[in-house]
Amino acid sequence: MTQPIPHHVLYELGCTEGSPATLRLLARDQDRRRLLLLRAVLDAAEAAGADRCPPAARRGLAESWALLEAAERAAPDRGATVRSLLLAPLVGPWAERALALLTGAGPPDPAATARALAHLAPLAAAAAVRTGLPFLLRLNATGGTLALPTLGALRTGPGTVPVDAHHSGGRLVLRADGPRTVTVRPQRGYGAWAASPAWRAAHALPPLVPGGHPVPLDDLDPYRVPHHPDQPGFTGITDLDDLARKRWGAAWSGAAAALGHGGPHRIGEAVTLLRCVVPLAPPGGGAAGEPPPGSCSGTRREAFGAVLSSEPPDATGFAETLVHETQHVKLAALAALTPLHQADPAPRHFAPWRPDPRPFDGLWHGVYSHLALADWWLHHARALPPGPGRERAWAEHARRREQVGAALPVLVGSDALTPAGRTVAEGMVTAYTRLTQAEVPADHLARAVAYVATTRALWLQRQGGTHPS
Repeated sequence: MTQPIPHHVLYELGCTEGSPATLRLLARDQDRRRLLLLRAVLDAAEAAGADRCPPAARRGLAESWALLEAAERAAPDRGATVRSLLLAPLVGPWAERALALLTGAGPPDPAATARALAHLAPLAAAAAVRTGLPFLLRLNATGGTLALPTLGALRTGPGTVPVDAHHSGGRLVLRADGPRTVTVRPQRGYGAWAASPAWRAAHALPPLVPGGHPVPLDDLDPYRVPHHPDQPGFTGITDLDDLARKRWGAAWSGAAAALGHGGPHRIGEAVTLLRCVVPLAPPGGGAAGEPPPGSCSGTRREAFGAVLSSEPPDATGFAETLVHETQHVKLAALAALTPLHQADPAPRHFAPWRPDPRPFDGLWHGVYSHLALADWWLHHARALPPGPGRERAWAEHARRREQVGAALPVLVGSDALTPAGRTVAEGMVTAYTRLTQAEVPADHLARAVAYVATTRALWLQRQGGTHPS
């Protein structure tokens, strides 16, 4: 689905910006791709042989899809609720996993395929609940949990546990493990309440701006992190207690103001592109009941709109994470629309923010996100009163700026850039040039220059003296 993108769109994205129309263009394309992916899963299940897709799993998938269609017809909002569930970020990893099991070149794994396809049933049940459609359905809890998107999760026994779900009159009754039942009462918009310790309600952060949409804080979905994370520092999942959720909420409450220091486009890209936040375990752990030390964050190409992050220390830290990760979301969505380069994936390039050699695409993403961070920290520093917070902002800006300056020439000078990639790179050069013209305290700039020089020297030592490219 490669398509020509107007020059001004590529250039403004290269400047790490993006008008509302440009951001909507990226989001619409990702939504179309999601719907095509779901169609591919349905078609692949229909075409797969019984050795790869058990007939019962195929029937269950068809029944779940039929319930989704019925919920869409019953929805008073003309299906917007159902579409929002299907377009939720974490449906993407599930759909890709299911499609790989149905069409992969490896040996068939019918048990894994059946488990994967069964994941659509809880989503269909949640859609029916949200649209007020009565149903009686048997679901399966796996790994001790049955997660129902936007509602919550039921804790069950280990292994695969059948759960009978009955929805009518605004109540969802879940029966698992024999006679035990849990009655769930959906809350408007997000979450659901039940007077049972076996039930965990789903939670969402309030809209970032008035009139916006709540942002799910998803610590329930079984597909919220990769089964085999391959990103350094990409930690595992974490379950939030009430105290942790309050800390997340406190940091979130000031994030919009901090984002706004970078200009309205920083708020706009978060409002348009951010669809859920997935809490990660902190790197290195932390004392019980205390905010954890260190931080990590990331995005996933197959989960458009999801930002995965350990608990931010404060509003500034949350805003920094959003600026950083939304750049990855933008660049990945743009690359899906049109190729930006034809470089090979060999890890050979020096990146001042990483100890290991980076492939060209990884370097591009890093330069792009650090360029946006340098811009945001500059404006954040200017907006703060004198004091430690402002000094930290100047230090962060100077370091990010020097890091970009050390790596950007590799991108600009590459003959692997496509015409679209060249235009994006030109925008990045413009944005970087603007940063170099800003007045920065000399002491912070000197320390940043020394930091990057030291980083380069250490990198050379680790690479056996090979000159970084």
